[in-house]
Amino acid sequence: MTYIYLVRHCEAMGNHKRLFQGSTDCDISEIGTKQLEYLKERFLNTKLDAIYSSPLIRAQKTAQAIAHGKNLEIITRKNLAELDGGVVEGRPFQEAFNAIPGLADAWNNHPQDFAPEGGEAMRDAYVRIYDEIIALARMNRGKTIAVTSHGGVLRCLMCRVLYYDITRLKDVPWHENTAVTLIKIDDNDKIGVEFFNDHSHVPPEYMPKRNRIVSKT
Repeated sequence: MTYIYLVRHCEAMGNHKRLFQGSTDCDISEIGTKQLEYLKERFLNTKLDAIYSSPLIRAQKTAQAIAHGKNLEIITRKNLAELDGGVVEGRPFQEAFNAIPGLADAWNNHPQDFAPEGGEAMRDAYVRIYDEIIALARMNRGKTIAVTSHGGVLRCLMCRVLYYDITRLKDVPWHENTAVTLIKIDDNDKIGVEFFNDHSHVPPEYMPKRNRIVSKT
């Protein structure tokens, strides 16, 4: 078996300011810094053979926390990056979605059809992240690795793993910031889930709760 720890990045300023940060390279927030202290402790005694990260700052800093005390290079992989929001990229979440007819409805009710103009369609991200994780598993057969990535693409991945049906995307919970999921992949690329979205290492006061549904007001 190959084991992969999937870790969503810590809170970034885009999360704090409620922006669609997607490919926008926001730095981490004060709360994000605290979250990484706890993530560092969680992984301190976890043996890893490799660490891979999205190229975005928030994921890179999360990978650095995981790498603390380990003699491992962080390997950047562009296909671990978040979905590009195109016309909503970097804009206030609520304002941008409500300004574009149909976009909020897709995001809320059928996210598999979310395809912002000038950005990446959710269906393409769904394929991209799965292919990337399988590629990393094949490169690391029998090893244990960590991957730092993003909420949107990790949700797509877990939809594929749990349901093998992108129309079930709405049913998949979001990873919280620095939440950890552990998957195992056999030599036939069959994926199993050991645990999902575990953020028990972070005290509740450093884990803000956010509504990810876009309201109509």
